[in-house]
Amino acid sequence: MALGARPDMTETASSPDNRNLSERSYDLLRRDILHGKLFPGEKLHIDNLSERYGIGKVPLREALNRLSSEGLAERKSHRGFFVAPISMSELDELVKTRIWLETLALREAISNGDDAWEDALVVACHRLNRTQRLLPPDSGSEISDSWEMRHKEFHLLLLEPCGSSWLLEFCSSLMDRAVRYRNLSMNSNPSQLRREGAVAEHQEILDAVLERDTDKASALLTDHYQTTLSGLRHAIKDDVLESEVFPARAASR
Repeated sequence: MALGARPDMTETASSPDNRNLSERSYDLLRRDILHGKLFPGEKLHIDNLSERYGIGKVPLREALNRLSSEGLAERKSHRGFFVAPISMSELDELVKTRIWLETLALREAISNGDDAWEDALVVACHRLNRTQRLLPPDSGSEISDSWEMRHKEFHLLLLEPCGSSWLLEFCSSLMDRAVRYRNLSMNSNPSQLRREGAVAEHQEILDAVLERDTDKASALLTDHYQTTLSGLRHAIKDDVLESEVFPARAASR
């Protein structure tokens, strides 16, 4: 150690640099879990993560504790951290809850939304549909990230004038959870590409919103999520963990 060096001083939990690194660690880990780059049930070795992201251990532990509180990671006594498992029953509950909250928010948004909101929705839907049309069969992570961004942008904008920041925050969090299942389904079954029918479904939802037809828009949004759920059943079986959905990956550990 060099003269005067003070080990771990750059990683004290209270330092501004460490807080910034903790946020970066959280963002990177959360992204890789949601995008299916870190698999359900996978052990999250601090040393490996530190090497992977080029970040010290203290910020990574803080990020893992935060992800544990959100249900994306699990801390097991004397065993460390693991990526949270998945199950079809959890996905069923997730979709059901999304439908409850988002149809409520959509009804309020249609009631409150103005012309500027409608214009923004038209642009967001156009960008999403254009991004989907440009997706090649073997779309890479950069294009996938672009689609995910456009997709969430459109769905959140549908709800934006609902009048409740709490409701929007809950809906945003559930959208992210759904992204994880969608990406994991494509990792386990690459032939399960994005549904072509989704383009028409998004357009139909937009048209109903522009017509201010609350019942129709809510029904279309419900059908949209239920159709997506049915498609995921081909890749994710009832109440299975990562070792069953991704057997080759599990056997290698």
